[in-house]
Amino acid sequence: MCNILVFAGTTEGYALAGYLYENQVSAHICTATDYGRKQIKERENFTCSGHRMNQEEIEAFLKEKGFSHVVDATHPYASQASVNIREACKKQDVPYLRVLREACAAGDAGGSVHYVDDLAAAVEYLKGTSGNILLSTGSKELAAFTELPDYENRIYARVLSLPSVVQSCAELGFTGSHLICMQGPFSQEMNEAMLRQWNCKYLVTKDTGQAGGFQEKWEAANQQGVQLVIIGRPVQEQGDTFWECRKKLQSICNIPYRPQVSLVGIGMGDSGTLTLAGQKACQEADLLIGADRMAEAVAVPGQQVLKEYRADRILEYLLEHPQYEKVAVALSGDVGFYSGCRSLMDKLAGGLPKEAVIQAIPGISSLNYFMAKIGKSWDHARLASAHGRECNLVHEIRMHEGTFGILGKAQGIAILAQKLCDYGMGDVRLFVGEHLSYPQEKIFSARAEELTDYEGDPLSVFYAENPRPVFYPGRIRDEEFMRNAAGEKTVPMTKEEVRTLSLAKLELPEDAVCYDVGAGTGSLSVEMAMRVSAGKVYAVEKKSDAVHLIRKNAQKFGRDNLHVIEGLAPEALQDLEAPTHCFIGGSSGNLHEIVALLLKKNPAVRLVINCITLETLQETMEVIKTLPLTDTEVVQVMVSRAKKLGRYHMMMGENPIYIISCTGGKAE
Repeated sequence: MCNILVFAGTTEGYALAGYLYENQVSAHICTATDYGRKQIKERENFTCSGHRMNQEEIEAFLKEKGFSHVVDATHPYASQASVNIREACKKQDVPYLRVLREACAAGDAGGSVHYVDDLAAAVEYLKGTSGNILLSTGSKELAAFTELPDYENRIYARVLSLPSVVQSCAELGFTGSHLICMQGPFSQEMNEAMLRQWNCKYLVTKDTGQAGGFQEKWEAANQQGVQLVIIGRPVQEQGDTFWECRKKLQSICNIPYRPQVSLVGIGMGDSGTLTLAGQKACQEADLLIGADRMAEAVAVPGQQVLKEYRADRILEYLLEHPQYEKVAVALSGDVGFYSGCRSLMDKLAGGLPKEAVIQAIPGISSLNYFMAKIGKSWDHARLASAHGRECNLVHEIRMHEGTFGILGKAQGIAILAQKLCDYGMGDVRLFVGEHLSYPQEKIFSARAEELTDYEGDPLSVFYAENPRPVFYPGRIRDEEFMRNAAGEKTVPMTKEEVRTLSLAKLELPEDAVCYDVGAGTGSLSVEMAMRVSAGKVYAVEKKSDAVHLIRKNAQKFGRDNLHVIEGLAPEALQDLEAPTHCFIGGSSGNLHEIVALLLKKNPAVRLVINCITLETLQETMEVIKTLPLTDTEVVQVMVSRAKKLGRYHMMMGENPIYIISCTGGKAE
């Protein structure tokens, strides 16, 4: 049976006692004073006592109660207490766990730190000085400092607010304002206030570690220009950190792992953009996780920190370190705006125990912050991100009055500005934001044509104002396309009604990767690119004059996601990324080879093939029979257009077209 004896009296000891109490582990907590005993909650099988015991008393207590394990969480300077506990456990053959408080490295802040080996050395050093002293070593060591000349006036002693302590201090001559009776921990601000109040030139402390408030003392002394006198630890011990000990207790007592994970949007990085809820979650976390910049922005001194952003590694670490129950993961900006929150939440939910509680805490996004800074409303803006992902920014800016975007390259603004100029949008005004919320924050605006050589921060944001947005009605009229190549030669073009029906049969999602084989003027490629604003279109054409025309039409309609490939299929398709969809308007007799290659690249590719001649129709049906294709549909379309003849209108028929659609995969 798990029955733990904890020698507490320190921050770590009380924390371990609380951990055992919350998990209903049978335990007894020993503190050196009755004051310490009153800090412990009691219940059945969870008791405490408040007096010191020598080695013999500890041995007798171990024998009487039959404890399974002993945890020594006494103060690092209470060396004799640890010796007594350790020897008693050895004689009674009880497993002993020593909790070590990690030392802090104060460094040497311009000569304002002085190290001494022990109490006597500290007294000897101070004998050669003048000026007031704030003594934070506790009441037990006060007697040694009475050797200092004029100690009653020089020393201000900070001790516990216990009647017995006050009495013993008074007997040594420490009274009135020179005796500060307060219970810690003390903040840096409180330490600074005391140093100022009594005009202290020295602050004497032990290296009590982060949990003992050492960092706050050092920071206060450094800020106030006060000499810090540090008394070294009496012995170098072997043992476990607080978290290592808690992990061992978790295993010894079979305490289930019930992590509480908060995915926190921390805003731009400056603490001023962190919400109060996010701040609370980060400060109270046993473990803080985040990429370097994010973790450093919100970590508190002494906190356990894992600098990591990969979801797999975060899950792996949490499972390997179940001692951390309260976890905060710092994520840039807001958890719902181009954030890794969703994928991380899914990963954690699928890998952590079912008792785990996972929550997302929103933050201030770059969108919120930047738009407020430039005084613009974003309720009508189009949102986009090109940071680590494909994004057709030119399309978004061309189609909308306002577009907010995130970039991920130092030349990102210059590249975007140049593209806008290439597509006739050099007058678009770009508002640019870099290092948002940091001291080096930079926000400015200029026309795109003025920024083609600009180099800035790799991670930047922009807002584009387009004075002439172009609305896409869902179709483009035939006469809007350029059809005359060099020498005024007219290039064949798929007519408007056939384009509309062919595109409908393709069933294009917004992020499709499309081929247009035998693209001609590029009319269908352009409309395809309009529909797949988050995808790509590869227009493949063997005739150089038609290739030139496709590029001109792509430029006219602002299709930055349309890539022109000059060459004959299937060879021209070999090095292209796998398509999700393909339209074939011309195959030059290579239809079987083209479709076979498409199926090799993507066995589930969606195809639409247009045929004008019966021979091409026959070839297409043979391909469908011999290759793994299913969901086949054949439609014949004959479009007639009214032509005015005098007072009358006569319908004039276009050539009939066969539209064959199918999908890769054999029917079951």
